[in-house]
Amino acid sequence: METKRVVKRRKLRRKRVLLLVLITIFTLVIGTFGYAYWQYKSALKASLAEVGDDNESETEFHGVKDKFGNVNVLLIGVDSRGEKHSRSDAIMIAQYNQDTKTPKLVSIMRDSYVNIPGHGMNKINAAEAFGGPELLRQTIKENFDVDVQYYALIDFKGFTKMIDKAFPDGIEIDVEKQMSKEIGVTLSPGVQTLNGKELLGYVRFRKDAQGDFGRVNRQQVVLKTLADNVVSFSGITQVPRMVGTIQPYIDTNVDKKLILSVATSFISDDNSIQSFRIPVENGYRNARVMIGGYNSAVLELDLEKNRSALNDFLEN
Repeated sequence: METKRVVKRRKLRRKRVLLLVLITIFTLVIGTFGYAYWQYKSALKASLAEVGDDNESETEFHGVKDKFGNVNVLLIGVDSRGEKHSRSDAIMIAQYNQDTKTPKLVSIMRDSYVNIPGHGMNKINAAEAFGGPELLRQTIKENFDVDVQYYALIDFKGFTKMIDKAFPDGIEIDVEKQMSKEIGVTLSPGVQTLNGKELLGYVRFRKDAQGDFGRVNRQQVVLKTLADNVVSFSGITQVPRMVGTIQPYIDTNVDKKLILSVATSFISDDNSIQSFRIPVENGYRNARVMIGGYNSAVLELDLEKNRSALNDFLEN
């Protein structure tokens, strides 16, 4: 009889210990999510104090899901001078495969000569000026047969503020040469820490022999470096703060939950970003055409070669 009582007391004690462990885990989980949400809201409030109300985007965009289930985001960098839509200085497609945790980045050079629906042949960066992100999405679909569901548009004025807010200590970049012409700053060669204005000057520089090809390479380098900084500096626990900090500076239709999900997944898996460029090597020729009464330099594409290469890169 005494033995049965001892066994019963032991079982009861084990149940109590198990219940205590479960309550502790539950409390920690709730506390973690609560702290993450507080981080996000605090950072968002601080940024909104500088840029104004957090208005929902009114940008027209009829995104289409990728046929393979990947997350495809059209990244657009513009230098607005008060226009509703201005020509895009940077055009990229960021893709994330949520099954394989593979991030990819495609840069489309702004002088690529393509058919813009309803406007005829022109440089692809004119699509944003003619009809905003939605017309640019249609242009990419028509010429390259790639669907994008989301967009993220940032004005370069917002870019400098975003960098200074999110990375107050600056971003370390190995500047490959002297840069100063038409970028508003002077950069010397060598490894150095750049603030927002300096980093913007670095990615916009094109007054050398490489021209826009060099600028596109630098854009990809900077985005990869920013991703590396998020991984090394912030870690998963700091993702909510980072999202809250940069959100007001970007016009996007990407859901906040999706941003947090992809960001935390990317950081935890620490995958390197695969990059690609349009036009591909030997897939274009330099040409001059009349656009709006001006003799303009363009990149005349072997469209089939570029379309095939781009789809192979994104699908494989």
